Amino acid sequence: MKILKFGGTSVGSVENLHRVKDILVSDQESKIVVCSAMSGVTDQLVSLVEHVKFEDTDAITRSIHRLESKHSDVIDVLIQNEDIKGTLKDGLSLMITELFEISNQKYSEIINSQIITYGEALLTYIFSGFLNSLQIHNVLLDAKDFMHVETVENPNILKVGKRIEKVLEESTQSSIYITQGFVCRNNNGDIGHLKRGGSDYTATIIGAAINASEIQIWTDIDGLHNNDPRFVDNTQPISHLTYNEAAELAYFGAKILHPQTVSPVVGKEIPVLLKNTFDPEASGTIISNKTYKKGLKAISAKDGITAIKIKSNRMLMAHGYLRRIFEVFDNYHTSIDMITTSEIAISLTIDNVSNLDKIIKEIETYAEVTVEQNHSIICIVGESVINDKNSYKLFEILNYIPVRMVSYGGSNNNISILVDTKDKIPTLRFLNEKLFQVRHEIVV
Repeated sequence: MKILKFGGTSVGSVENLHRVKDILVSDQESKIVVCSAMSGVTDQLVSLVEHVKFEDTDAITRSIHRLESKHSDVIDVLIQNEDIKGTLKDGLSLMITELFEISNQKYSEIINSQIITYGEALLTYIFSGFLNSLQIHNVLLDAKDFMHVETVENPNILKVGKRIEKVLEESTQSSIYITQGFVCRNNNGDIGHLKRGGSDYTATIIGAAINASEIQIWTDIDGLHNNDPRFVDNTQPISHLTYNEAAELAYFGAKILHPQTVSPVVGKEIPVLLKNTFDPEASGTIISNKTYKKGLKAISAKDGITAIKIKSNRMLMAHGYLRRIFEVFDNYHTSIDMITTSEIAISLTIDNVSNLDKIIKEIETYAEVTVEQNHSIICIVGESVINDKNSYKLFEILNYIPVRMVSYGGSNNNISILVDTKDKIPTLRFLNEKLFQVRHEIVV
C-alpha cells in the first residue's frame, strides 16, 4: 500500500481537486491519501482562534460564515449530481454547527487544536464526496481514530500501526482511503496537531506504521531544489537525497518538507518521493537510505534565529561550566541549533524565544549575556560535504558578508553559517553562484 499526501495548494481549488483525482485513478495500487486543508483555510482558523480568545462572538460568527461559504462554493462547482450536492451541503452544515459550538466555549489549548485542525476535516469530507459522485469508490477515515502519537517529537509508530490496522479491518474494503493530515491525539487522548506543515509528517508516520511500499508527497514544485527558488534564480531539482540530507535541509528551512518528515522512516526501506501536482510526469526527488553521490547537494536557510553570547572571564574553563549553561536551556525546553566556544565565551543560537527572558535572567547570575535577534542560519548540505574539494569556496562569503558564526565538523553532512537576516538573500545567491553555477555535475 502507498501513502499519497497532497498539500494545501494541491487541494486549493476545484481545478486542483480534479488534478488530484486524476493522479489517484492513474495508479491502481491501494493507497491512503492524506490531505491538508485548502490553502488559506488554516490561516482563517488561526484568526478564528484569536476571536475565541477574546470571546468576540460577532467576529466568530463572521469568520465561520466565511469558511462555510468558501466550502459551499466549492461543492457547488465541484459536484454535478444535485442529490449528492444536497447531501454534502447538509453534512457541511452539521460540521459548521459543530465548529460554532466549539468556538463558543472558553479558550484552551484543546479548543485551539480542535479549531485549527478543522480545515482538514472539511476538505477530506468534500473530496471523498466528490470521488463518490464520480463513482470512484473510497473510504473516508477519521485520523483521530488512529493518529495517537503521544508526543509530536517521538510518535509511537507501533501504537499508530495497531490502530490503523483495526480501523482498516472494520472499514469497507477499498483501494482508496482518504484521511486528514496535521491532526492527532496526544498522550492524554486530547486532540492535538503536528504543527504547521505537519501533513507531511502524518504521511510518513502512517507510512512507517503500515510499512508502506512508498510515500509520495505532492506539492507545487518539482522536487527539492538545490537552493531556495523563491530568492535564487537557476536553481535545480535534486533527483536523489539520503534521509540524513533531507532531514538536515528540512530542519534548516527547506519549505517543501516539515522538519520531522523523514524521521519516522529512517532505518526502513520506504522511499519518500517529492512530486509536483501540476507536473505529475516530472521526476521530482527520491529520498531513501541509498547514497547516489557524495558531496555538495543543496543549501537552505532557517529564519527567526536568535544568537546568544555568554561571557565569563573566570568560569568558562571551570569544570562543569558548559553543563551548567546547557542545563538552563534544557530546563526551559529550548533547543540549541549552533554553538561555538572561545577561551572566555560561548556563542549559541536558538529558534524558540518563548522562555528567553527567563534563560537570560538565570545565566546572568554568573555570566554576561548578549542577545542578537533577526538572524538566519544558512545550511550547506551533502553526504560527506566537509570532504568535498569545493567546500572551501563557501568561505569566500567572508569577504562580502559579515558572518556571525560558523559550524564546521560537527556533522560530515552539514556546514552552517549564521548571518543577519537582511543578508540572507545575498548570501544564498552568492553561495549558489560559487557552489553550483560552475559545478552542475554536483546536482544528482
